[in-house]
Amino acid sequence: MRVVLAEDSVLLREGLVRLLEEIGTEVCAAVGDGVELLKAVDEHLPDLLITDVRMPPAHRDEGLKAALQVRAKYPAVAVLVLSQYVELSYAGELLAGATTGAGLGYLLKDRVARFEDFSDAVHRIAAGATVIDPEVVGALLANRGATDPIRKLSPREAQVLELMAQGLTNAGIAKTLVVSGGAVEKHISAIFMKVGLHQSSDDHRRVLAVLHFLQKRG
Repeated sequence: MRVVLAEDSVLLREGLVRLLEEIGTEVCAAVGDGVELLKAVDEHLPDLLITDVRMPPAHRDEGLKAALQVRAKYPAVAVLVLSQYVELSYAGELLAGATTGAGLGYLLKDRVARFEDFSDAVHRIAAGATVIDPEVVGALLANRGATDPIRKLSPREAQVLELMAQGLTNAGIAKTLVVSGGAVEKHISAIFMKVGLHQSSDDHRRVLAVLHFLQKRG
């Protein structure tokens, strides 16, 4: 797996390079701002772009904007955005295009320190999954409007949707909740029905359910 990394902190950038090499990736370029990020992607056409949200010069959302440009120009490049804080609008903006193209992820930087979690997320995103940090998912669940269809979900269905948003497969959800695969399938079918997602490919509906979860809040 070939990776372009963008992080303005030299110390964190060097640490991420070593970590990525440990989990079996090839870091083609490690840069410190959004302009260099775009140049590096054009030059190397990596399998995965990993970038901080906030980059020079303003340290607002330059990294996110650059990631969205990459997504529009190279939909086959998977994108993982790292953030210091839970920023729900950034997660929603990034994942708005999750039904097309390669994998997408939004993780808090704290997750990087958890080697197995970070490695798993990187490989799942590179393989095409949509992965949202559990803390972001928790914040989204806590921030629902009274009329939102998500409110119709049972506690178990809400758990299943939360794990779907984290990028787990049916088997992974079943293992986490200690239930059968058939039970997970029934819960997912109920989620689709309650949020108004009609018959299509299950993979497509999974992403749409997560996007509904992200976008229909407040």
